[in-house]
Amino acid sequence: MKSDPNLPEIKGWCPGALRPMLSGDGLVVRIRAPEGRLDQGQAHGVATLARRFGNGQLDLSARANLQIRGVTSESHPPLIDGLRALGLIDADLAAETRRNIVTAPFWSEGDDTITLSRALAHALASPGAPDTPGKFGYAIDCGATPVLQATSADIRIERAPAGAPVGTLIVRPDGSATGAPATPDTAVALALSLARWFLESGGAPEGRGRMARHLAAGAAPPDIFAEITAPVAKGPPPAPGPTGQGTLAALEFGQTDAETLAALAGHGPLRLTPWRMILVEGARRLPPRHGLILAGEDPLLSVIACPGAPSCPQAKGPSRPIARALARDLPRGTLLHVSGCAKGCAHPGAAARTLVATPDGYDLILNGRAGDTPTRTGLSPSDLPALLRP
Repeated sequence: MKSDPNLPEIKGWCPGALRPMLSGDGLVVRIRAPEGRLDQGQAHGVATLARRFGNGQLDLSARANLQIRGVTSESHPPLIDGLRALGLIDADLAAETRRNIVTAPFWSEGDDTITLSRALAHALASPGAPDTPGKFGYAIDCGATPVLQATSADIRIERAPAGAPVGTLIVRPDGSATGAPATPDTAVALALSLARWFLESGGAPEGRGRMARHLAAGAAPPDIFAEITAPVAKGPPPAPGPTGQGTLAALEFGQTDAETLAALAGHGPLRLTPWRMILVEGARRLPPRHGLILAGEDPLLSVIACPGAPSCPQAKGPSRPIARALARDLPRGTLLHVSGCAKGCAHPGAAARTLVATPDGYDLILNGRAGDTPTRTGLSPSDLPALLRP
């Protein structure tokens, strides 16, 4: 049966450094920085490499990974050599694929979040670690209140809610309201045992699969993962501005350039976040710079958009120009997602308004994801402002 050429290709994996993905502007090389952090030397080095071996453009992904764009097949090997010299390349492709960890950025040296992030990375690099699918990942989120529950992950390590013994953690499968009680000494082993259960119970047919989908299909994890209730996130997501660890700077549409990355690194080490913001360690304030959002009331914080056409070969139309034009017309507190195709890579979750480019215009989806059934179809850009108003 011939596939529909209008449907996006689902690859089932994300780009890495050792296995880049071809896009409309060349290869996308994704850096999974250990603990989601670049020291100042590493950040300056990445900026130099992005200019030399790519087109100077970088993306910050929804999993807190940094992507170098515009790489060619000829420039990829020397780029990898440069990243390896910076300590940013795994031993091999298998280790890179397994080490898919999002670390909550508001950690202090020695606390459970950073200690467990390092321990899990070490375990996943060891022989015998579970070979999970390319999109399968972990979230380490052990602060007093979870901040990563809206971030894509399959296994979560969190602080247990009030009422549990002091110091108790919870290891839980994504899609479940319960998990296993753990301590800092047992959490990593429990997470790996849950990953092995996922594989052994058929969660990854043909090498693909996600935990929440597996549970929704009726799979039941071992009883220990039903012993404790998960914590509940409180309050809105973080906004640009000062934090206890430094200052958060948001990137317009999650994209920046090598010069801006280097400028930020001039103020301190960088922690990459899944909110398309960079936390500059120790910075009290940051000077204004084109492409940075430093104030929480900026309307561009309410829009999410993938690169779209022509940067992505699967996109059926532009996305970021549309999102930028519509941002100021959005009702306050309304999230708009503009996607170049029905995959919705930039925002897998639901949004109040989602626009999806198609060969016939833009489809509008209310309170849903890019792949959901649209309310309106075939809209032209001129139709959109009126439809997004209250």
